[in-house]
Amino acid sequence: MITIKDSREIELMRHAGHVVGLVHKELEKFLRPGLTTQEVADFCEKIIRNEGCTPSFLHLYDFPGSVCTSVNDTVVHGIPSNYVLKDGDILSVDVGACWKGYHGDSAWTYAIGNPSDDVKRLMKVCEESLYAGLAQVKPGNRVGDISHAVQVYLESHGCTTPRDYTGHGIGTEVHQDPSIPNWGAAHRGPRLKKGMCLAVEPMAHLGGEEVVVLRDGWTTKTKDHSLAAHYEHTVAITDGGYEIMTKV
Repeated sequence: MITIKDSREIELMRHAGHVVGLVHKELEKFLRPGLTTQEVADFCEKIIRNEGCTPSFLHLYDFPGSVCTSVNDTVVHGIPSNYVLKDGDILSVDVGACWKGYHGDSAWTYAIGNPSDDVKRLMKVCEESLYAGLAQVKPGNRVGDISHAVQVYLESHGCTTPRDYTGHGIGTEVHQDPSIPNWGAAHRGPRLKKGMCLAVEPMAHLGGEEVVVLRDGWTTKTKDHSLAAHYEHTVAITDGGYEIMTKV
C-alpha cells in the first residue's frame, strides 16, 4: 500500500534526510586510500548517532553493517570489512538514518584517490541518470516515467542497470510501496501524488546488466566484474515537483 505523508511526517523525514546528507558531506572530506570499509562505516555511524538518529540499515533483514560499502564491481549491499581502499578504487556508500521512527536514505559513489577515465564516466552518467529520473517526479506522472527516464539515460550513454534491484517508497519503514525500477515503459505504474515519499536510486554498470550474490547473502557484484556505481536521494512529492530531503 502506498502511503501519503502529512506535513508532520515529512518534517520528521526531512530531519532524517538532513542527517544522511550530512554524512555524505563529511565523507567527501574523510575518504582516502588506506582506510578500511569498516572504518568508513564506523565514521558514518558516529555521525548518525551524534545527531540523535539510529542507523536504518543495522540489522535490517539481518544486515550486519551500519551502512553499505560497495567497492569496484560490487553494485549494492557491500558489508563493511577489513578491505583497505586503494588509489583508483570506486566506493558506493549507502546511508540510512532513522529519526523518531522515520527514515532518510541516500547512496553516493566516490572515487578514491585518482580515478580512471572509465570511473569518471561511470560516476557522471549514473549521477546524471538520477536527476533524469527525478525530473519525472511530479503529481500526475507515473512510476514508469521515472523508470523509463533512468533507463534511457543510462543506455544512451553506454551503461546498463541490474534488473534485480529497485528504488522504493520510504517512511516509517525503509522499504515501502511502490517499487521504482530503473528500467521500464513510460506512462505505466502507480500515479504519483503529493505527499508520497520516494527513494530513487539508479545503479549503473560499465559492462553487462547481470549480477551475482556472494555466499554471504548480501554482497552483490556484476557478473562480468565490470565497475558499478549507485546514486540515490529520498524525495517528497510537492505541488509542482519534488523536494530532495537527503542533502544539506
